[in-house]
Amino acid sequence: MSLRNRFDHIGFTVSDIARSKAFYDGALAPLGVSLVMEVTAETTGGHAHAGYGHDGNPYFWIGNGDGALRGKLHVAFAAANRAMVDAFHAAAIAAGGIDNGAPGLRPHYHANYYGAFVLDPDGHNIEACCHLPE
Repeated sequence: MSLRNRFDHIGFTVSDIARSKAFYDGALAPLGVSLVMEVTAETTGGHAHAGYGHDGNPYFWIGNGDGALRGKLHVAFAAANRAMVDAFHAAAIAAGGIDNGAPGLRPHYHANYYGAFVLDPDGHNIEACCHLPE
């Protein structure tokens, strides 16, 4: 397995972990990304964390703690096709997200770039994108 162009995980603090978990549970489900691990405040001696991913591999972490970021991040999740991008956008809005760019082509990135953007409960720009034609 090549580790080139691959990150292991990302994590950031949120202002309300229960609210953010409810959002990400719904928003990421159409992409096949789900909650795969939780670490309690008792375990860490301070803060709780929730790890999302697939196949038992958490690579997207949220946690409660000091200094929750607000509206600072842009995270893009890969989608296998455009229908998944559409489903992500609908699910994220249904989970309480705010539309920040309806599903559609973004040819200023490249001819086949199809993406959708939603603001999470803390104002972070969460995207799903597909690079394939049709």
